[in-house]
Amino acid sequence: MKVALVILNWNTEGYLRRWLPGLIASCKALGSRDGQDIAEVVVADNASSDGSVALLESRFPEVKRIVLDRNYGFTGGYNRALKEIDAEYFLLINTDIEVGEGWLKPLVDWMDSHPECGVCGPKLHALVCKDGDPGSDNAEFVRKDCFEYAGAAGGLLDRYGFPFCRGRILSRIEEDRGQYDAPADVLWATGACMMTRSSLWRELGGLDDRFFAHMEEIDYCWRAQLAGYKVTVVPESVVWHLGGGTLPQDSPFKLKLNFRNCLMMLEGNLESSFLAMGMSAQAAHRKATGRLAVRKVLDWAAAAVYLLSGKKEKAKAVRDAHREYRQLRRETVHSKGKRVPDGLMGICIIPLSILKGKKAFNCIK
Repeated sequence: MKVALVILNWNTEGYLRRWLPGLIASCKALGSRDGQDIAEVVVADNASSDGSVALLESRFPEVKRIVLDRNYGFTGGYNRALKEIDAEYFLLINTDIEVGEGWLKPLVDWMDSHPECGVCGPKLHALVCKDGDPGSDNAEFVRKDCFEYAGAAGGLLDRYGFPFCRGRILSRIEEDRGQYDAPADVLWATGACMMTRSSLWRELGGLDDRFFAHMEEIDYCWRAQLAGYKVTVVPESVVWHLGGGTLPQDSPFKLKLNFRNCLMMLEGNLESSFLAMGMSAQAAHRKATGRLAVRKVLDWAAAAVYLLSGKKEKAKAVRDAHREYRQLRRETVHSKGKRVPDGLMGICIIPLSILKGKKAFNCIK
């Protein structure tokens, strides 16, 4: 098999019922080669307690199922599931993604024609629930022409590890007016719909299991670049994402994961990136350590702001993030990256966004 579209599901029966048929149709549209389908859908289930597995068995019997014995999170679930799949390309895709016609072929064609590319992804547009419970059969959704938070037109990273995107800076979102319609090499592609070479996945050891969920795709793409591959957004491909469809944006748990995982990501990748830029081992270590120290100070400043504004649960999430980071961190031998990663920006995105507002987008194009 050439392409495996792998959905990691946990208690999203309603999303599967609504959006799985579109993914199956996308695979069929690619046709077959030598009597074998070019692409197929695989659903890996993280021990759901709703009717997800029963739905797959009754309504989608043609879809391959991998049922895990417990919830291993996004990282652990994918790491275990992809060991059981044989394909040239893996496409990791969320249950809360809606696709249209012709979105899959541009991604496959790009990987086929660009062997230097290890990861690619589509433009991500917003999908909004207009009426009803998003997981119910009677919910109504509207496709928007604006970008979506979780990847927009390709991800970047500021000097202290705050992620932002072409088309999304902090909570400010751009409308898609064609300003990002050329393929672009970026730091990271959205984890909501990310295609990678299976050979690279195995070379890197998959996702970092410690992350559980959130920012794991940024870390994976960063490591892919340090291994010598490019990460590219292919704008000819467009999908729609229901933001917060699997975990609400304001969840303290999500906040904790983001703060914790960012520290692990910076510690794991910054020094190798500086070595790739030609710095000496001593200078690279000193600069990476300094950047990480500043980020920790900024985190505690954020916790103080949360506390003073009465958001005690969010302040606690930052504290817990740092405690878990200290428990999970591991010693790393940093080797020189094979290429300088694209998308590592020297700017500080928060003050830039405050000072320039919408004009901040002009600084990243």
